[in-house]
Amino acid sequence: MKAAVATSVFGVFMVATVALGLLAVRGRRGGGGLAEWSVGGRSLGTVFIWVLMAGEGYTSFSYLGAAGWGYNYGAPVLYVVAYMSCGYAVGYVVGPMLWAYARKHGLVGITDMVAHRFGRPWLGALVAVLATVFLLPYIQLQITGMGVVVSTISYGTISLNWAYFIAFAVTTGFVVVSGLRGSAWVSVLKDLLVIVTLGFLAIYVPVHYFDGYGPFLDRLVTEKSEWLTFPGHGDSGLGQAWFVTTSFLNSLTVVIFPTTVAGYLGAKNADVLRRNAMWLPAYNVLLFVPMLLGMAALFVVPGLVGAESNLALFKLVTDSLPAWSVGVIGVAAALSSIVPMAVFMLVIGTMWGRSVLSLVPRWEHRQKGAAQLVVVVAGSLALLLTYTAPNTLVRLSLISYEGMAQLLPMVLLGLMWRRLTLLGALSGLVVGVGVVCAFVFTEHDPVWGVNAGIVALAANLAVALAVTYAGPRERDERPDDEVLARDDVEAERMAVNVR
Repeated sequence: MKAAVATSVFGVFMVATVALGLLAVRGRRGGGGLAEWSVGGRSLGTVFIWVLMAGEGYTSFSYLGAAGWGYNYGAPVLYVVAYMSCGYAVGYVVGPMLWAYARKHGLVGITDMVAHRFGRPWLGALVAVLATVFLLPYIQLQITGMGVVVSTISYGTISLNWAYFIAFAVTTGFVVVSGLRGSAWVSVLKDLLVIVTLGFLAIYVPVHYFDGYGPFLDRLVTEKSEWLTFPGHGDSGLGQAWFVTTSFLNSLTVVIFPTTVAGYLGAKNADVLRRNAMWLPAYNVLLFVPMLLGMAALFVVPGLVGAESNLALFKLVTDSLPAWSVGVIGVAAALSSIVPMAVFMLVIGTMWGRSVLSLVPRWEHRQKGAAQLVVVVAGSLALLLTYTAPNTLVRLSLISYEGMAQLLPMVLLGLMWRRLTLLGALSGLVVGVGVVCAFVFTEHDPVWGVNAGIVALAANLAVALAVTYAGPRERDERPDDEVLARDDVEAERMAVNVR
């Protein structure tokens, strides 16, 4: 009976989610175009951009992985709050620059930007392939997270394998039809549920299991003090140096993450991005809740190991709450998977439709159809990886960020510094990706106590600069305004007025 009630609530909300996505794109002009599907026609206002970009930061990892790391390690998981808050500060400057550059040249993603900056269409295709490799683990993370949610709220009635397929099917159908605008609309529903459910759990769990925060925190300090200091519980190697380097690396990487850039480019003007950069850190306060509840689960459901630790929060929920409320909390967690997963899949489709398949003559004028096809293929591949190569949620997140960080010199430095040559940028990229893969696949991350990605980025940058200064200057007759990105406030206002 509990399973029937919880899954019924879940099913009703999933139907409502798809309907909301369809409603979002109903009657849109240019609905058949790639720009409308991929960046919402560049017309999303402050509220929609806020909830969409907040959704980027609040995923199934936040519900499950943050609680799991709080359960396993404790203090090191606070890096999530640190890097996201710092990333929003960096985005205050970078976001408007990328928005202005893309609008001026009619671009829809970082692959477009790189191809335009260096004047090489094939370079956009190369970046699209590389970015896809590092985005697939994040899609896998969301499929895993939503699958865990579906299986858990069904009280085990739905197996994990079927739950993973449900997560894939719902999200793929949703994103193919609704695009970025639908994701923004559903983000509103998701955020309302997230705020309500986490606010409730922040009060309910300590009171129900410990008679209040005082007794809970007293037990935590007395019995689990190792979880409250670096490097946390166990021989994790996640000490202070790892925390600082990971927070720094991720705060830079998040601003060029293809999904973040999709949010930037969906804005109707750059002032929307600046306002969001100021308000988004407030949303991070919610992240403390699953982290704290993960440590509360140490006393209530001890003994969870490996990937089981991702269930820490939901074990607290299913053990004590009525089935209908379990269903509602499950919906909030599931939408925290669907929204970011939809944007990840949409971005992969856009990159391939715009920068890879468009190089094939028969697909050149069918970019949206090509992008939608790639969405299905990318989702299917991520689903296959979920079945064959499962991993803990936070580890998947870290791998994605460390790999994507290697695009920083080519994208950010390239758009701000004209002297950077194509050969220098490519050489650095090859070295950086090679170093990341070497550390990850030999399980040497952290390395020397720091994030392996930042070591790779340092090597990447050093090689890029060395090759640039040692080699000949590239000849490009285009003026600086055509090649480089600028945060030109007056130009933005003129563009809005003309529109």
